[in-house]
Amino acid sequence: MGRLPRLVATDLDGTLLRADKTISPRTVEALARISAEGADVVLVTGRPIRWLQHVYEQLTEPLPTICANGAVVYDPVADQVLRADPLAPELLAEVVQRLRAEVPEVSFAVEITDSREFRHELAYPLNWEHGYPNIRSLETATDLHAVPAVKLLARAAGQDPDAFVEVVAGALAGLAEATHSSYSGLIEISAGGVTKAAGLAWHCARHGVDPADVVAFGDMPNDVPMLTWAGRSVAVANAHRAVLEIADEVTAGNEEDGVAAYLERLLDTDRPDPTAGRPGATAGPDVRAGGRTAPA
Repeated sequence: MGRLPRLVATDLDGTLLRADKTISPRTVEALARISAEGADVVLVTGRPIRWLQHVYEQLTEPLPTICANGAVVYDPVADQVLRADPLAPELLAEVVQRLRAEVPEVSFAVEITDSREFRHELAYPLNWEHGYPNIRSLETATDLHAVPAVKLLARAAGQDPDAFVEVVAGALAGLAEATHSSYSGLIEISAGGVTKAAGLAWHCARHGVDPADVVAFGDMPNDVPMLTWAGRSVAVANAHRAVLEIADEVTAGNEEDGVAAYLERLLDTDRPDPTAGRPGATAGPDVRAGGRTAPA
């Protein structure tokens, strides 16, 4: 696998976290070990800041986090937003207008960084928001784009997310970024050029880390920009096909601590590779070749 990376970037849901939203002790230990060896660890997620406290509580220490699909760079130790790239109110209004014309049954919500609020239209289904603070329903359509938002969320009943994201991206025609990170039909919209790759690139430039020195882990289409930007990209086995197609390597699934398994192999350099010297061998039982390096 080669030398240790200078920086490890990992998605959370479906990648680092198990289905019950916990981080296993094995994964916590692997992250602590590689950090002790000098590698920075950065969380890169579609989540807003307000959804991170439970994650930090499971780690040995809070980690720098790229939030909202790259729109926010957050320092949890100082509780400080270092960078934010929101959709401006006039851009939000244009995006909403275009999507209502294209998909009449669509409903919207927005993530607001300054107030750390989630604001939603009355028709927007609150699938995951129950129990979280700072949830506000909007009385009028114009309230949706009254202030800048780091992420616009769009739902339309019964939509397949892969098909729906193509409709949204087509309607926006380069006006904004559209992606998805679940199988529930939720589309996540950011300002033009704002992706997980852009947020991570800003963080790495600030700390003098070259893309070639980054290993990144992910599982869903919103991870694709980050995975193609990083010098080494690793998909978990449960990843969306779009991720499996472009990843350099594939590790075990999130329920089997795939990120930890990969990092352990990097760290345990004294352990001989049981596949070494065998023609056509992969990197062992936890890791196999992925899209960009697999034979055609």
